[in-house]
Amino acid sequence: MSTITKHYYLPFEKGGKFNYSPEAIDQLTEYEKYKLSFHPERPKYLDYLTIFSNVEPCCEPSEDIGACLIQTYRAEFKIDGTVHPVMLIGQQTGPTSNYSELIETMKDQEEVRRWNHGMPTPASYERAVRAIKMANEENRLIIVFVDTPGADPTEESEAGGIAWRIGETMQGLVESSVPTLAVIINRACSGGAISLTGCDVVIAMEYFTYLVITPEACSSILFHTRSRANEAAEASRITSKEGFELGIVDELIPEHDGPAHRFPQMAVLSLQKSLEKHVGKLIKIPSEDIFFRRIERWSNIGHWDTEDEETIQSIQRKTSRLPSPSSSGFIHRHKGCYSEKNIHRYDPVSFEKLKANNYVCDTCGYRYLRPSAWDYLDLILDDGSFLEHEETRYIVDKDILEFPGYKTKLLETQKVRGLVTAMITGDGTVLGEPVVYCGAGFGFLGGSFCMTTGEKIWRSAEIAIKENRPMVLKAAGGGARMHEGCSSMVSIPKAHLALTRVERAGIPVITIITDPTLGGVAIGYGSRGTRLFEINAGNIGFSGRRVIEQYTGHKTSKDFQTTDWLMKHGHAKHVVTPVNIQNKIVKAIHRLRQRYETSQHV
Repeated sequence: MSTITKHYYLPFEKGGKFNYSPEAIDQLTEYEKYKLSFHPERPKYLDYLTIFSNVEPCCEPSEDIGACLIQTYRAEFKIDGTVHPVMLIGQQTGPTSNYSELIETMKDQEEVRRWNHGMPTPASYERAVRAIKMANEENRLIIVFVDTPGADPTEESEAGGIAWRIGETMQGLVESSVPTLAVIINRACSGGAISLTGCDVVIAMEYFTYLVITPEACSSILFHTRSRANEAAEASRITSKEGFELGIVDELIPEHDGPAHRFPQMAVLSLQKSLEKHVGKLIKIPSEDIFFRRIERWSNIGHWDTEDEETIQSIQRKTSRLPSPSSSGFIHRHKGCYSEKNIHRYDPVSFEKLKANNYVCDTCGYRYLRPSAWDYLDLILDDGSFLEHEETRYIVDKDILEFPGYKTKLLETQKVRGLVTAMITGDGTVLGEPVVYCGAGFGFLGGSFCMTTGEKIWRSAEIAIKENRPMVLKAAGGGARMHEGCSSMVSIPKAHLALTRVERAGIPVITIITDPTLGGVAIGYGSRGTRLFEINAGNIGFSGRRVIEQYTGHKTSKDFQTTDWLMKHGHAKHVVTPVNIQNKIVKAIHRLRQRYETSQHV
């Protein structure tokens, strides 16, 4: 009895008239190309293991939800008859690329749960970090396979510290003592993708897509409807050829006969040839040159413009969001303040008491305000000590995608916030201790991580090394900036590498986590150094509360993603108040210096 093989057909494939030629694919809409990139029958990570020999798992099996979504193997890769040891780290979005088998497997609800809709969890990234360490110990070149709809947006993953686990994965790759190579095989979305693409070489299959936010979500933000996803996809420039043109990937791997879901064996052979070329080059790099070449590569990542001094002066000015208390030191209480006993409070609030509580009402938990970037600068640094870096002062954001409304939004934000970009950097002192300061402003397009942020951290790190000054970073913001597409996202590993250079020079790195610190900011520089968490802060993690509640369909915990909640789950060790923040920074600097000195003597 023969088994009938079932196939999945996208709408444009139905009817048998679509011929899969390059010309036909070029005629597809951007959204159709996006759908094509994660066709369920495209080869997955495990399908590409046939390229390698002596493949064996290197991490113990785990029943944790999502652990199977990143799988790790020791293997060997042959080039011109010579065998080379490699470590394979790959995102496997489902059990199989065989559609008939997939349908049967997904009838089992336990299997559906185990595969978690292809979204990696903290357990997934923990496996990746262990494999990176093993590869370094065993001198195995690391090959990463990227294929993900994004990391898991649930309260359970936030409790597991998914932001910090993603950050550790990126840090592990930029600090690797062996060469690293990433290959994007299908769809690479958001932080789930950037976690594994901060490598020495990034190659990609011809019909992949790389995106900071899904077209549907982008459409919802831009047009207040998800129905214009194709326009959002066009604006975001997420397709393979565009990724190559923007310098996001180093090479496109041709799918010669047609897309990989129709011609899987040819896709495997094509990738094998590309790997032979790139691995062949990487293994020839002397071990002592690997890190220096990595620095050279990432120093060239990103795009920005510059402005003259007159323009900068016309934009930049100190703006404050702090209220002015009355002569008696009080401000008006907010209108909706009710006690636990449901008693409406009307009495004024002591401004000094409110400041000590990080501007959160001690009666009802209402946040009165988020201080501006300038307010934080005054809070953290000694009066009059800040001197902006000449090296970063003139950098401004560049509209490389010609994204709808981006230029206008930048000009409006500059005018209102008195900032040129989302981050300002310079030299200053904290209780007399000289530091290099990098401060992000949430008011500037939500403090979203962008190319100028990555470049400013990079240049500030070089100044810190040159001047032997500790780095103090004030984190704030959400995800990578969608207006710059994946070019903003690939600047996140750049920031990681910059901070690693500082730490390797024996210089302390202190990061102050403020409300909010999410997404690209959290997994980037927000995950580095000694982290000091604001008292009573909220919205700290990877996915925002609204995103999680929309995805799961139920409310998150009342204190979700607050500093107290993070402390309960073991993710916030050091908590600071506006009153003691300077003392905490200096103590952390001294503690790290002692640690570095001790390690040098050892």
